[in-house]
Amino acid sequence: MKKSIKYVVAALAVALPVMAAAQTKMSDADYCKALSDKYQTYVSNMQSGRSPMPESPDIRVAMDRCEKGDTAAGIPVLEQKLRNARIDLPSRG
Repeated sequence: MKKSIKYVVAALAVALPVMAAAQTKMSDADYCKALSDKYQTYVSNMQSGRSPMPESPDIRVAMDRCEKGDTAAGIPVLEQKLRNARIDLPSRG
């Protein structure tokens, strides 16, 4: 009985860090890129109909900031634009 408890404890000691590593969240840079890609795929394509609406400058700025590493400025704008378009946000992990 004591041996089996030791094996269970040892197995958990190995399994828990592995499971935690598998559930790590995506980096802000990757999330920002995923938001930009989703915006371009769904929202930009919806606007390219007969009379497309011009893309707002804040989207271009947000995407540019994401590319330059200023994710704190880009993420909120992209998230809001996707929510306004009723597009689900990408998963962070």
